[in-house]
Order: sequence, then structure tokens, then C-alpha cells
Amino acid sequence: MRINSKTNLLLLCVFSIQLFSQHTVPQKDLSSYVNPFVGTKGEGNTFPGAVAPFGMIQLSPDTDIENWGAASGYEYTDSLLYGFSLTHFSGTGIPDLGDFLIVPSVGKIKTFGGKKSEYSQQSYRTPFTHNKEKASPAYYQVELPQHKINCELTASERAGVLKFTFPAGDSSNILIDLKHVLQSHVTWASVRIENDSTITGYHQVKGWARDRKVYFAARFSKKFNTSAIYKNGKQVMYSPFKTYRFVSDREMADTNIQVVVSYKTKAQEVILMKVAISGVSAVNALLNLDTEIPHWNFEQVRNTTREQWNKELGKVEINSKDQNKETFYSSLYHLFLTPFTYQDADSSYFGMNKSANKAVGFKNYTVFSLWDTYRAVHPYFMLVQQERNKDMISSMLAHYDQSPNHLLPVWSFYGNETWCMVGYHAVPVIADAVLKELKGLDVNKCYNAVRNTAMNPDYDNVKLYAELGYLPFDIENESVSKTLEYAYNDYCIALMAKKLGKTSDYDLFMKRAMSYKNLFDKSKGYMNGKDSKGRWRKNFGIDLYSETLEERDFTEGTSRQYSWYVPQDVNGLKMLMGEKAFEQKLDSLFVETRTDKAPDEEIGSIGNYWHGNEPSHHIVYLYNYVNKPWKTQKMIHQIVDSQYGNQPHSLCGNDDCGQMSAWYLFACMGFYPVCPSSENYIIGSPCIEEITLHLSNKKDLEIKAIGLSKGNIYIQGMSLNGKDWDKTYLPYNEIKNGGKIIYRMGAQPSKWGTSVKSIPPTQD
Repeated sequence: MRINSKTNLLLLCVFSIQLFSQHTVPQKDLSSYVNPFVGTKGEGNTFPGAVAPFGMIQLSPDTDIENWGAASGYEYTDSLLYGFSLTHFSGTGIPDLGDFLIVPSVGKIKTFGGKKSEYSQQSYRTPFTHNKEKASPAYYQVELPQHKINCELTASERAGVLKFTFPAGDSSNILIDLKHVLQSHVTWASVRIENDSTITGYHQVKGWARDRKVYFAARFSKKFNTSAIYKNGKQVMYSPFKTYRFVSDREMADTNIQVVVSYKTKAQEVILMKVAISGVSAVNALLNLDTEIPHWNFEQVRNTTREQWNKELGKVEINSKDQNKETFYSSLYHLFLTPFTYQDADSSYFGMNKSANKAVGFKNYTVFSLWDTYRAVHPYFMLVQQERNKDMISSMLAHYDQSPNHLLPVWSFYGNETWCMVGYHAVPVIADAVLKELKGLDVNKCYNAVRNTAMNPDYDNVKLYAELGYLPFDIENESVSKTLEYAYNDYCIALMAKKLGKTSDYDLFMKRAMSYKNLFDKSKGYMNGKDSKGRWRKNFGIDLYSETLEERDFTEGTSRQYSWYVPQDVNGLKMLMGEKAFEQKLDSLFVETRTDKAPDEEIGSIGNYWHGNEPSHHIVYLYNYVNKPWKTQKMIHQIVDSQYGNQPHSLCGNDDCGQMSAWYLFACMGFYPVCPSSENYIIGSPCIEEITLHLSNKKDLEIKAIGLSKGNIYIQGMSLNGKDWDKTYLPYNEIKNGGKIIYRMGAQPSKWGTSVKSIPPTQD
């Protein structure tokens, strides 16, 4: 063939396209295995909307604003839709966020959403069905039959695009409700019509976070025909933009504000709405919007974010049947939603000091559900998301610096501390990173922060705990749980002190780490509350669950469950109970049912083991400490088979910012961080045939389960990096630079891991 200049140009273009594609399009579309609806039905409290990995904006539909059982704003069994708001939690047990509801409609404008329990014909809530609804990473779509509008959502990190396809009509509307939030209260709001295609505003919210301010900016692809502002349900401003004479004519502030833009549309006319948020200012919201989405190409945003999801999901590759892939990658997807980015394009964010700050040398994150996520979420990040984990810890340290009482976060978001749950569980996250030598951390600053938090008398009677060696129930509620969790946190500090050569601190905190022994009631064989005079609680019951907080010794659990919360010294607990009793109590936990079961505990229960809540998550691995690893292996598969899946109802409890999902992901690999900050993972039983982790240091950890099947769940033998491995624990140092783990599976329990040398040691 004769090659001329046109041919050369064509070949160059083709080559350039191929080269570009090789560098921008992932080889595997792992996002196709993600079902964002997993966990949206029942207790999971996830949301199905469009979001980027660890994205600051979460565009998602709201079907519920008042019920605790729909903390994400969406419940799969609902049939009416409020609209689409810009922010959402994933899997929490308490509702909040749901900022700035977007409501498309045709015909008469309705500005009232109302409570779910008080539906009226005046409400803008509208029917929808799941057969006209779709969701995948970075994309959500639903048709609204009452209005004949097709709605599509996509998102980048800080901004998003809503695509509305309207029917022909003289009154096609898009409403922004600034009063809408999830089970919170808007204390003030302001909106401004900037020009004939741009709106900005903010609202201040009192809810789970006591004082939260969020700004938004919105640009529209088509100039408004008319615009209107409503205050307390009444129209106070209405006009085509060109008739507004002054700025004051086109802005309004109050507690109950809506703004509506209206159009005349042709059949199947598309109107795009770009949105962004900021915790600092409307100017910054516009900056985020114009920086991330300067164009009007919906598909470009969707494809770019989908590629980002494939990159993140590609950190772990598996070989298994499609149903397992869907469960696995949906779990990994949920794990990579939280904590999420909380800084603008110029690195500014609203901090604990109630002012704008700059994130210098790190990326700021928010939503630290640490009572949940220290257990498996952050340990998983230490394998495949180390750079993000470093930035998350830096965000915790910034929180500490800005906090008026110099405390690390407990349960924080959007520059607010909620003080939710117990313990100071930023400590194990930071300690685990320091002990595993995560690069880029200021180790001395980390140590000072964890030490000062543990010694701070302003936090939940920590001073009294240190003095008595326990918290008395007549002075502090949830006293047993707090004592046990403080003791574990102190153990993590002791390990840090030892690494840094701080001998006196090591002795101090290791002594405090053994405080759990002070609440072990030998006469009962379980943990029990003790008053300030050292007397045991008389009305003790291993299954006692008080609905009154002031009379509750345990946090979201019972003595039967919390008595195992000694991850730092399982062998010591075994000695207190007696080895035979230790095993018998474990056995009874999984088979005996309660007569006074709390309603929430009916979800995710196997006997008295409550997988739907975090205090139980490590317990199944404790059989390894009594040389019965096959009992752990059997229970791991029972939990995976009964509590997880690829359907909307497939989460037995709140996903809690990824913790439920992280438990499953570790279970699939065959090991779990029973005691984060310690050197060792505890071995369970693999649930996926082949897994490759692309570790953060660019090394690969390959895991194979030879012979694994529904019937072959017991480890017959195991090798680590080519050598036989008979221990029921796995040191981090053996896998931190990659390697290969091979399990040989069979249908019957074996003698693998049953020697005295196989028992996991206690690190001191």
C-alpha cells in the first residue's frame, strides 16, 4: 500500500488513540460487579446514588427524612421519592446530612416535602418503582412516572451533574429545598440567584452535628424562563432574571427557603444542572464546580469517575464465580466511600476551630466513625490505601490541634464532634500506622496526641478510670464497655511507647491495659459492673440489655458479648475464665438464644453472637486460642453465607462507614486483625478461591485456597511464601512486602493449627 501524508496522519491518530486508551481505560471493568443497592433494604443504611471514591459530594435519592432505619435517606421498600440531595452518610446508625434537595417536576409547583408519616397531596414527594431505576458506580437513574421525567445523576469528587429529560410543557421546574435535611433542623438558610443560570446558597444545620454549615453552587445548561423564591411556603420573589433591578431583589434568608427555576421544554428536552458543595463559602463551591466540571458533558464525568472506581477496585483482584464477585466488589465499593474528602479545590476546609483552614502537606478527610472503623476498615487501608490512611491520620491530628480541649476525634464530621460511642479509638488507628511504620507521619506528634487524649480529664471520666482501674456504674453509664475499651486503647499506646523507647510510659499504659481484670466477676464467669465502693452489680444478667442509658453497663451489647472484648490479652482472659470454660462459653454464645432480646439484636444474630454490631466482630476468631481452629473456620463460613450477599437486603446490620464490609473482605482472605496495632492477624478460613492484593508499596500478596468449595471449608494445610505454616496467626512482617499464601482446603476438620505452638501470642 502506498503511504501518503493523509495515511501517515491517520496512522498517527489511531496510534495516539490506542496509546491514550492504554493509559486511561482500565483493563478490567470491575465496577460492573458493584451493586450500590446492597444494604439499602433493612439494616444496612447504605445509599445507591452517584459518588466518586472517597468523594465529598454524594448525589442520591431520598425516600425518608425522619426514620433512624433509613439514616442514608433511602430505604429500598419505599415507593415515594422526595428528590435528590447532595450529601449522604454510608451505613451509619444515626441520620444526618441530606443537604439541599433537588426536585424536578412539571405543572404546579409544590414547595412542601413533609414528613414521611404525614404525606399529603400538597407534598412534592412522587411515586417511583425499582423497575425504572438503575445504579452503578458514578451513576444513578430513575424515572418519575407522575411527571414523565427521566433523572440521571453522576459525580466527581466535589461536584456532580443532574440530567433531567423533560416532556413537552410550559412549566418544567427544578426546585432546590434548603430546608431539607435528614432528621435535623435548619437554623438558617440563604439563597441568591446570581444570574439567569446560576444559583448559590448555604444553610446552617443543628442535628447530630450541633452546628454544621454547608454551601452550594448550581449552574444550569439552559437560562431560566422564570425563577422564584419561596419563604415559609409563600412565593416572595418571582420574575425572569432580566427584571431584577438589585441583588436584594434576588436573594432571601430565613429558616424555610426554596428556590424554583422554570422552563418551557420540548419533548425529551435535556436540562443539565451542575452542583458543588463547600464547607467554607459559596465562592469556594463555585470554585469546586468550575474546577472539576468546567464543561457540560455528562458522560465524560460519568466515565472519568467510573475509571477512578476501576482504579480503586483494581487494588484487589479475585477469581471466583460472579455472585461472589458481586458481593466482594460491592463490599470493596462501600469500603472506599468513607472517610471522604473534606477540603475544597484550594485545600481549604472548615475545621474544629470553627474557621477556615488550609490543609498543608495532606488531604483533609471527614466522617470518622472510629468505634466502628478502627477494627477492620483502617487495617485494610494499611494494606491497599496507605497514602489515604496517612492523610486521614493527618486529618485526625489537625482535629486534635484545633480542638479546644485537645482531643483526637471520637465520631466527627464536618468540623463537628458528636462524642458518639465510647473509647478513644483514633488511638489504635494511629498506633497501628506508627507501629507498621507508615511513611510520612510525624511519629512524635502522633504519640503526643494519643497520650494526651488518654490522659485528658475532660473526656468521659478517664481520670477516674486511671485512678480506680475501672469505671464505677454508679458514676458513669456504660461503665464496663468504657473500661474495656479504654484498656485496649491504652495497650495500643503502650506498644507505641515501647517502640519509641519511652519505658515509664510503657509501664504506665500496659498496667492500664490490664484494667479489664478488675471487672471480671469470677463468681459469674463474665464481665460485670462494679460501683465506686467496689461492689458488684447485684441485678447482673449475662443477657441484660437496659433500654435506659443511665442503667446500662454495656454499649450496644451485653455481658455475654462484651466479656470477649479483651483483644490485647486473649490468653490472659482465657486464664481468668479457665480454658475449658472459655471454649464452652464460646460454644454457648453461638447456640443459645436470649429470652430478653433487644429488638435490634434480632438482626444478624447467630445464637447470641450479634454480627450486625461491631463488638462481636472479632469473637469468632477466638477458638484459635484454645487449639480449636476448625470451629473458627466453620463459623466464618456460616457468617459469610448467612449475613452477606449481592442483594439489597444482604447486610445484616449498619455498614457503619464500611466496617461490616471490611469484616467480609478480611474473611475472604482468611485472616482478620483481632487486635489492631498488634503484629499479628488471626487466621480464619478463606472464602474466595483466589485473591491478589496490590499493596500500597507496589508489591503483590497472592492468596489461593486450593479445593475451596461450599463443602470444603476446613484448612488441611497452609504455606506462607513457600514454607509450611502451622500457626493460627499471621505476622504483618511476613506479608508487608507481598508474597504468597496457599491454603489447602477439605471437607473435614484437620489437625492443622492444633499444636501448642500454633496459639497466637500476646504482644507486649
